[in-house]
Amino acid sequence: PHTSWTDVICEGPDKNRPKLCLKKFPPVFPFRVFVNRSLTLENIKCYGFDMDYTLAVYKSPEYESLGFELLRDRLVSMGYPHELLGYMYDPSFPTRGLVYDTTYGNLLKIDSNGNILVCTHGFEYLRNGQVDEYYPNKFIQRDDTNRFYVLNTLFNLSETYLYACLVDFFTKSSRYKNCMKGFKHGDLFMSHRSMFQDVRDAMDYLHDTGTLKERTLKNLDKYVIKDPRLPVLLSRIKEVAKVFLATNSDFNYTEVRRAPNPKKPWRSYFDLVVVDTKKPLFFAGGTVLRQVDTDTGKLRIGTYTGDLQHGTVYSGGSSDIVCDLLDVRGKDILYVGDHIFGDILKSKKRQGWKTFLVVPELVKELQVWADKANMFEELKHLDIFLAELYHSSCVFQMVTYGMDLCYGKMGSLLRCGSTKTLFASQLLRYADIYSTCCLNLLNYPFSYLFRAPLVLVNLSCLTTLEYNCFVSLIMNIISVYYTVSICKHHEQVLVFYVFVLAECCSSHTRPLWSLRLKSRWQSCRSTCSKPPASRFQDTLTSFGILIIFLYILTSFCCIP
Repeated sequence: PHTSWTDVICEGPDKNRPKLCLKKFPPVFPFRVFVNRSLTLENIKCYGFDMDYTLAVYKSPEYESLGFELLRDRLVSMGYPHELLGYMYDPSFPTRGLVYDTTYGNLLKIDSNGNILVCTHGFEYLRNGQVDEYYPNKFIQRDDTNRFYVLNTLFNLSETYLYACLVDFFTKSSRYKNCMKGFKHGDLFMSHRSMFQDVRDAMDYLHDTGTLKERTLKNLDKYVIKDPRLPVLLSRIKEVAKVFLATNSDFNYTEVRRAPNPKKPWRSYFDLVVVDTKKPLFFAGGTVLRQVDTDTGKLRIGTYTGDLQHGTVYSGGSSDIVCDLLDVRGKDILYVGDHIFGDILKSKKRQGWKTFLVVPELVKELQVWADKANMFEELKHLDIFLAELYHSSCVFQMVTYGMDLCYGKMGSLLRCGSTKTLFASQLLRYADIYSTCCLNLLNYPFSYLFRAPLVLVNLSCLTTLEYNCFVSLIMNIISVYYTVSICKHHEQVLVFYVFVLAECCSSHTRPLWSLRLKSRWQSCRSTCSKPPASRFQDTLTSFGILIIFLYILTSFCCIP
């Protein structure tokens, strides 16, 4: 078994795996691109990339461990107890999308509406009665950004774990008195808010002084994945579209990190390179656009107002300036990033860009889906009987808890039991497509149509071939329904539907049955005479046949 998602990403898909026998060999899901909204790559005229955790993939948990150790050591140098040095990073605890309550020091896992799904105080998981003491309504106003801080990025993982360590240490220490909003030691009171601010200041210190980047550059092989597929991807994209890089990192760090092919200058892979973008401000008013002197790494004085110069590196600017320089519109751009807020949400809401969210944690999510299929089946059976046998709710909760632990101590990134998390809701709303790694675009031609499925059933079916076949079938039926519904000969319509059902049940590959479907439909249509517009009864009858057919179809396909 793989120890982390980076192992799977480094390996890539198995080249020896048969590609045509879809019935026997289901798709390798970690290397697929998943779709929320239909997207035609042929219409994309420009591809934009973030750098950190997107083009530059860091090794997990090594990189998060480095960030945690630097943060912890910085707090100790600021005056925090030396006992904190005894804490080591545990990758099984933190997950993205948690919310930190700066008033009570709790880490919260919530849904899109602010309902609390999981609550921890340090490393203690609070039960319902304990949660009531802090949140009587089990609900928070997540828009209250002064109190609640959303830990959305992969950089936040080490920070998330440090918050839990601080609360755990001071709660267990006999020198400190535990209060609801902090800890007291003699005449000194240390609030959770002040500790939160200290951690944020320590994080800013690491980035502003370049400490984290400096340690990373000293040992690139330990912390950064070198993937030979990266220059291949960028070269192929540049053959069909424009490419730009927009990163918050400075030029010097980008210059060292971005060396996909030592035989070819890294800037030649891009039509435009913008550093120090300060996202998400980049997608709003932005900052002054300056040229970077690539020999010294220093900024040139004055605002750049000229045309795009290939090979030139720019600093600052905004998304509007990028569109002007590359002569593209927002809808022509596909932007690839890992930050659900800074990269995806803002570019989608403010500029209307197409978005590709990188979610490396999907490797673990999909692995659990596959390995623990029996637990999901058990949950479905328990859910069916729960209404009649209410006392079985304890069993239901035990199985749900066991399933969540398969992902880690904080459970799944996307779910808590059957409830979608805040992160999952934002992913579905703002990311047009998403995958474990941007390199998975290599598995598709650049004329590919990513078709969004009709969400007619539970989202868990997205990982089954039967569901994909079912969705494609329904889309074909809906597209021809109007013509079918006005056919005079209802027996021909029924024969057509039954034929489609037989084809669906006999094959999991859409192209095969879609060709037969087209042929049989043309045969059926040729026997139908065009009725008068007043044949409302015929239309209702055909609609009834459609409903019966769909009911039979769902029964035969055994879709949960």
